[in-house]
Amino acid sequence: MTLRGTDPDTVRGALETGEPLPGTFGFAGEVDGRLVRDVLGRVPLFVERGADHSTDAWAFEPGSLADPALFPAGSIAAPGEPPSNVWSLPKPTPAEPGAALEGLGRALRTAIDRVRERDLDIAVAFSGGVDSALVAELLDAPIYVVGFPDSHDVEAARTAAVAMDRELTVVELEPADLERAVPDVARAIGRTNAMDVQIALPLYLAGEAVARDGYEALAVGQGADELFGGYEKVVRLDHRVEAETVREAVREQIASLPEQLPRDVRAVEATGLEPVAPLLHDSVVDAALRLPDELLADEEVRKRGFRRVASESLPEAVAMRDKKAVQYGSLVARELDRLARQAGYKRRMDDHVTKYVESLLEA
Repeated sequence: MTLRGTDPDTVRGALETGEPLPGTFGFAGEVDGRLVRDVLGRVPLFVERGADHSTDAWAFEPGSLADPALFPAGSIAAPGEPPSNVWSLPKPTPAEPGAALEGLGRALRTAIDRVRERDLDIAVAFSGGVDSALVAELLDAPIYVVGFPDSHDVEAARTAAVAMDRELTVVELEPADLERAVPDVARAIGRTNAMDVQIALPLYLAGEAVARDGYEALAVGQGADELFGGYEKVVRLDHRVEAETVREAVREQIASLPEQLPRDVRAVEATGLEPVAPLLHDSVVDAALRLPDELLADEEVRKRGFRRVASESLPEAVAMRDKKAVQYGSLVARELDRLARQAGYKRRMDDHVTKYVESLLEA
């Protein structure tokens, strides 16, 4: 029996009751001869594409399989049978705003308590935004920022650290750092497309620095944008979403997590660290699903409810700060594009950065 993320009895109980959020940070693996993966796919699980789901045709990392495919989130499969969905995200009625905020505050405290129970020697990937700042403040853990010297993330992290009266470790990047790390990152995440590699690189490079300094785990703020309405498209309700309300658009973003999270988890694991995502604990997910529209996002403020709770622990300027996506805020996307062009992969070529990534794997 091989299972990550929780104990077998918790999974058995969740299977018996159909409870999709049984109080874990996610789980995946084999229980009683069957493969399982939690409803949000927080623990990666890969199977051999086209093979039955037997004990020798799956892995927690893609590199050990000939043709890996993600096992579906929220599913179970016995050997020789296709996966069947057993857990779906609940659809609770929106709570009254005051009760919703209280519930979110309790959920965050629960998640942090569960992390502390692990007694890990932990550091935080810190960008200066509200997500990583709240994780850092609640865990009271050392903070690391990764980026090129003139990047938005390095500057934002420095000003946030001053406001929070925290010591910050800055890992300043050079183009050679990307060139060296790209093959390792692409193999670890099992993807070569430019966007996934650009997102994974800062996590990997932060993890390298944290691991060198002797820590066991890297805490991240992943999940906040999806759970709490951090994207412009959930307000605009444009062609990028199918929903007709902000709350339903947020659910669409939550549903995208099973595809995204394996990339982030594997990037951190490749450095030898354990990834920790307090904002993705079941209690926080449940609380997020209960937020009414007015505590999600509008034209003026995104992640409104989350920011209100965060402002109880953080300086107002940090709690209300907007920031760029990590691949842009760190300037990793810009510099990887520059490296690709210097290597002869010009922008007029289709997906020139992906072609550059693939060339590094072949070298």
